[in-house]
Amino acid sequence: MEGAVKMHISNARIAALFNKLADYMQIREGNPFKIRAYRSAARTIANLDKSLARMVEEGADLSAIPTIGEKIARKIEEIVRTGRLSKLEKIEKCFPPHFSDLLAVDGIGPKRAKLLYEQLRIDSVDALKKAAQEKRIRELKGFDKQLEKRILKGTVLLKQEGKRFLYAEAEPYVKELLAYLKRSKHLSKVSIAGSFRRKKESVGDLDILATSPKPKRIIEHFVRYEDTKAVISEGKTKSTIILSNDLQVDLRCVADESYGAALHYFTGSKSHNIAIRKMALKKGLKVNEYGIFQGKKQIAGRTEEEMYARVGLCYIEPELRENRGELEAAKKRALPKLVREDDIRGDLHMHTTYSDGYHTIKAMAEAAKARGYEYIAVTDHSKHIPIVHGLDEKRLRRQIEEIERINEEIEGITILKSIEADILEDGSLALPGHILRELDLVVVAVHDHFSLSAKRQTQRILKALENPYSTILAHPTGRLIGERMPYDISMEKLFEAVRQHNCFLEINAQPKRLDLNDIHLKAAKEAGVKFAISTDAHNTFSLDYMRYGINQARRGWIEKKDVINTFSLKKLRRVLR
Repeated sequence: MEGAVKMHISNARIAALFNKLADYMQIREGNPFKIRAYRSAARTIANLDKSLARMVEEGADLSAIPTIGEKIARKIEEIVRTGRLSKLEKIEKCFPPHFSDLLAVDGIGPKRAKLLYEQLRIDSVDALKKAAQEKRIRELKGFDKQLEKRILKGTVLLKQEGKRFLYAEAEPYVKELLAYLKRSKHLSKVSIAGSFRRKKESVGDLDILATSPKPKRIIEHFVRYEDTKAVISEGKTKSTIILSNDLQVDLRCVADESYGAALHYFTGSKSHNIAIRKMALKKGLKVNEYGIFQGKKQIAGRTEEEMYARVGLCYIEPELRENRGELEAAKKRALPKLVREDDIRGDLHMHTTYSDGYHTIKAMAEAAKARGYEYIAVTDHSKHIPIVHGLDEKRLRRQIEEIERINEEIEGITILKSIEADILEDGSLALPGHILRELDLVVVAVHDHFSLSAKRQTQRILKALENPYSTILAHPTGRLIGERMPYDISMEKLFEAVRQHNCFLEINAQPKRLDLNDIHLKAAKEAGVKFAISTDAHNTFSLDYMRYGINQARRGWIEKKDVINTFSLKKLRRVLR
């Protein structure tokens, strides 16, 4: 396909377009093989570690990527070069303008969206919310009172989230923009601030700080950024632009002597900053984005370290700045030594071609070995939900034999035998004990019946943890950020049971999960719980998700000693026993 490349179309955006196309085709009862192909391609694209836009620019053969054939490759090129997908635009004309928004609501899939439209003429989230409030949805075939409540919660969640971007969605834009700014010869220093620097799971906008002897030149350079959709303001030291994906970016140029103060101020959080200002006031000092002042004299501001030192604190990592006890800990020099990505020795949750993964056991092991890992656990799905082609006892035995064979062939890494066993509605596991006892560890997880009452959901999970073969509880609250609420469960009882039965909680690193959240992580740590930070990878590219799990762990005050996959294989085996 000819034409200039439209740069900065993210992989996440391309994947979203293919998923949307598959949704519309499913609603219209289109070719099921094409629908599956588009969904498979979307999953692969979302997990790629290289920009498809960059690959198109370099003339790479996209059809060589797993699940991407020639036809889908041509569609990707169309999206990258034009920003549009003509096949999707054509099918969209058959639906009301905001119909696709329904699919973002928890509990609504393509089939239910179609039924709601045909039976109740529901064509928007507002119409869906109104129908749920009026209790009209429960009357439809395939719906009930519980599902109606879940849908109503989902519409509220969608409204609360507003226009936000997952950290992983914003990350490539941050990297590209910072690289672009650094190309200016007038730039001295530049840093990302705001909630992105604090590694929050989603961001509403981006804050960038810079220093320069000629700030106006930096602003001029900034507004000429090729991915700019609109310039909102352009001043001498401050400017705001909107990127092509509607992400707002604010750039501020500050003086060198105020750089640390500004970085602290614009990193936040607001609550953390207010607490710092109150501490300073008690010492007769004034704190703002320009520095710390004693009267009219600036006594700190060049670095963040001196900002904290002047109010009697040691440096506080950005991930901890939420006013949840970090100031008191910093005063006592008792802050946690947060876990780092290079502390990780292995990954304990991943999928292969045995279930819904895209690479073989050996390929996953070799990719993990290339990362410097000492071990991995292969945790394909048990046979419970038909869509993932899970393992029954017979296929699991075959996989065990294959893992033992590969372990003899491959050097430098050990593959642990495991499975992601479904927790059934009654709390039992989807596979019997006599096969589970042959595994090195068992990851257990909830994949259905999310809307059970808090009492039943808690009992269900606690019963699963009582199983002598349960090792790690995966994605413990089942949330999907901005899409599905966590299921109701007593976290206090969960933490107690995990500790009592010598189990561990997973910190799931998938960008849409990041489950547990930071507040629950801190509470679990204080309750004496240990963790496994795992990627839940479905291909070799997704092993890179580990950094998102690390981000989440750090926000939850988690240290190396709290994470079992920072242990050597010898120590891990001892802990698992």
